[in-house]
Formats: sequence, structure tokens, C-alpha cells
Amino acid sequence: MRIEGILSKWNNDRGFGFIAPMQGGQEIFVHISAFPKQGKCPQIGEKLTFEIEITGEGKKRARSLVRIDFPEPKMLKFSRQPKKRSSLGCVVLPIFILGLIATGYVKYFQRVNPQIAIAPQELVSTTTSPFRCDGRTHCSQMTSCAEATFFLKNCPNTQMDGNNDGVPCERQWCTNL
Repeated sequence: MRIEGILSKWNNDRGFGFIAPMQGGQEIFVHISAFPKQGKCPQIGEKLTFEIEITGEGKKRARSLVRIDFPEPKMLKFSRQPKKRSSLGCVVLPIFILGLIATGYVKYFQRVNPQIAIAPQELVSTTTSPFRCDGRTHCSQMTSCAEATFFLKNCPNTQMDGNNDGVPCERQWCTNL
């Protein structure tokens, strides 16, 4: 049986209060959990309808509250008819997604299989010189000052100029410069 009442006391910090029944009698305990989940916080003086239940200790408390002053929000009704998509969206979206996939594919394989970059010095024609870049980088691998100088000027990652003065292998091959 539903009873009408007014919220007479409310403790917001502790989440409970008391309802004074309209037909009179003792106030009924109410916990915040008895209020509907949506809506405003309970307000002293608001009209309610509720049912009474007896707790395990034999005390009365309100349950299944309905707020009379605050109607419950109406549920939105969803149409079962699908929305029409624009033809532009049907074309642009798949192209955009394919573009993202292609970009990711290319970037992934660039990281997984990096190709060895060819240094610009290696592309220089060596027809005028008897030397060619073959991966040697140290003075101990050279046979002359001219060869060491060619490698220093034309080949990448050489380690033949310790003092960075442009003269390679000063202790071994290029001692008179």
C-alpha cells in the first residue's frame, strides 16, 4: 500500500532522513538508496509516495519512493528506421580509412625492413680515381696517404682524422703534410 508524505528532515552528509506521513503518525526513516537514481538531491518539504517495509531489527523504513513534485524524466524513444547517410559520407569515409591503413602499412614496413641509405659520397663518380669506397674506415686498412685522403673526403663513417684538421692518418701515412 502506497503512502503519501512530506520529507521533514534530511541529512545530506549521511544520506538519510525522515518522512512525515500525510495521514499522521510517527515519522518514517528513509535512506538515499530508496530515492530514484536520477533527479535532484532530496529536499525538505518535497512530497513523496512510498511503501513501508520492516527491517531485520523490526523498524519501519520507506522504500520504492516516487517524487510527486519532481516528475521522473521521460525515456527517449528510439526509432527503428535507420538514418539515411549522405552519398558523400559513403564515399569519403571508406577512402579515409583506406588511406590510414595504407599509411600505417608503409610506416610499419619501413621500421621492420629499413633499407640501407646510400650516402651521397658513394654516388660520386670514381672514374678519375683508382680508389673506391669499399667499407674501410681506419688508417691501418689504407696503403697510402692518397688512398686515406680519398676515403676521408668521399666515403662515409671514416675514422682517420683524429684531430679533425682534414689530414688523415698523420701518424702512419700522411706524416709530411
